[in-house]
Amino acid sequence: MSAAVVSAGMSSVPIERVLVVVPARDEAASVGACVESVAAALDRLTARSPHVEARLLVVADACVDGTAGVARSAGAEVLEIDAASVGAARREGIAHGLARWPAADALAATWVATTDADSVVPHSWLLDHLAAADGGCDLLVGRVVPHGPLRAPVLAAWHAAHDRLPVGAAVHGANLGVRASALEVVGGIAPMRLHEDVDLVARMRAAGAVIDDRQRPPVRTSARTRSRVEGGFASYLAALGQP
Repeated sequence: MSAAVVSAGMSSVPIERVLVVVPARDEAASVGACVESVAAALDRLTARSPHVEARLLVVADACVDGTAGVARSAGAEVLEIDAASVGAARREGIAHGLARWPAADALAATWVATTDADSVVPHSWLLDHLAAADGGCDLLVGRVVPHGPLRAPVLAAWHAAHDRLPVGAAVHGANLGVRASALEVVGGIAPMRLHEDVDLVARMRAAGAVIDDRQRPPVRTSARTRSRVEGGFASYLAALGQP
């Protein structure tokens, strides 16, 4: 596919709607702070661009704790599913959220931003995403930094591996944004249990998507080194701590 196939002239369409999707699985301890940070980013967005309609959706996936209740109490809309798959959670959340704006011509004017329930976004997060969209981009591949208790050698190894990477070289679902029309062209997010974010970015690059190339403030994401899925971000941090 060419860039024209992905964008089809749509990258110049002003953004009128923003959908934020947050997959969460047993994240009762962290989802409240995540929602509060996104709400603050939404407030900044509304103050700067009051014409933009925004929606925040937490997808509580196969949760056996109080994730859904905490997210609702923090002010988020919640969709409960039982997929036990982060890719499926992002995919279903996007489909559910976009259903509010069903007109085909609305997709070009809609930006989908995604983060994770164990992450905290900066106040400028959505303004940064919209700046990328307004600059004609189809995709923003944002940075993250680990946040929380982490041994000094591991943190040093993280910075050594990441600080000098070019924009977009490291892909994280905790800081990803895409124009809904471009997302539809490549078939959306795959319902994968792992690396659905990397898969999406690879398909969009292959399709000629215009990708934001500016350094923007990172999202802070959990520095835990254990998770339910082997091979994810926690596993990567754990590996950095190995000789």
